[in-house]
Amino acid sequence: MTVSDDWFTLRWSDDGVVVLDQRRLPVEEVYLTLRDLESVARAIEDLAVRGAPAIACAAALGVALAARRSQASDVPALVRDVERACERLAATRPTAVNLFWALGRMRERLRAATSAGSADAIRDALIDEALTVLRQDVETNRALGAFGVEIVPDAPAGASVLTHCNAGALATAGHGTALGVIRSLVESGRKVRVIAGETRPFLQGSRLTAWELARDHIPVTVVTDGMTGHLMSRGEVDVVIVGADRVAANGDVANKIGTYPLAVLAREHGIPFYVAAPLSTVDLATPDGGAIPIEERSAAEVVTWYGRPLAPPGVAARHPAFDVTPARFVTGIITERGIARPPYPESLAALFEAP
Repeated sequence: MTVSDDWFTLRWSDDGVVVLDQRRLPVEEVYLTLRDLESVARAIEDLAVRGAPAIACAAALGVALAARRSQASDVPALVRDVERACERLAATRPTAVNLFWALGRMRERLRAATSAGSADAIRDALIDEALTVLRQDVETNRALGAFGVEIVPDAPAGASVLTHCNAGALATAGHGTALGVIRSLVESGRKVRVIAGETRPFLQGSRLTAWELARDHIPVTVVTDGMTGHLMSRGEVDVVIVGADRVAANGDVANKIGTYPLAVLAREHGIPFYVAAPLSTVDLATPDGGAIPIEERSAAEVVTWYGRPLAPPGVAARHPAFDVTPARFVTGIITERGIARPPYPESLAALFEAP
């Protein structure tokens, strides 16, 4: 099961970086052509592009775009322009470590190209690196999905998988992480039913996960976030699979707000809880979840929807965009090199050492 050919998350073009505007789904499919660095940065900040791997890809493409648009004719000036682009993009979304991983790759390629090339050669090298990040993201997700197939029960009527937020093709360059496991199951001939929590306040589950699964003819049922415990208590969930924005060295997982309660509920009901994330999401330099920066977004995003009030004027609100699920609630972390299981400090480190 591949993503439908009639839509994509993001691409490089002669005109700039082309992205599907996820703020307007599922009502409209609108593609934005981002023609300069600031447009890319704002698209990430404003959630036109979202999902940790997709943010990484957009950032890599943004650096390449900044290099191509730079008027610098000499190497030192171009390097300064590229470094400024990296700094601007690094400030967009603090929790998703994939962003900093991608910027690190672009800076490494910049250093390598600077030592042996002209300004034009540097531009070509950065575009090549960004396209490589894009291509490898899809390859990584497919490898991850293949490992994930083994953790889903093979029920005759099809396993029931609960997911949260959107960790699909829309959150990556293609195939997806948590939904990549789903797509790999379908490719293998297995039956599967997906339950998608709505994911307040931006409704990524109902707007995005349901949209892309429906487009690819994969059965999906949307429920409100408050219904998941009820479904678990009735035996209607076989496994929970979510994505991640950062995994600490000890296995603590930062993901979209609302993930932590799902993990607690899954533990209470004896349901396996898996995280699907590429190794670029694993941050061995972060010791535990307490050290992960949690993005706090505007309270207006909680009390309004498309300009319409959802609460009385003047009522206070909070919007931490992520929460941290302690490692003790995580059954396994599915990566492109295999599945890490407790104890995570040892198993995650071993995956980085694998050939």
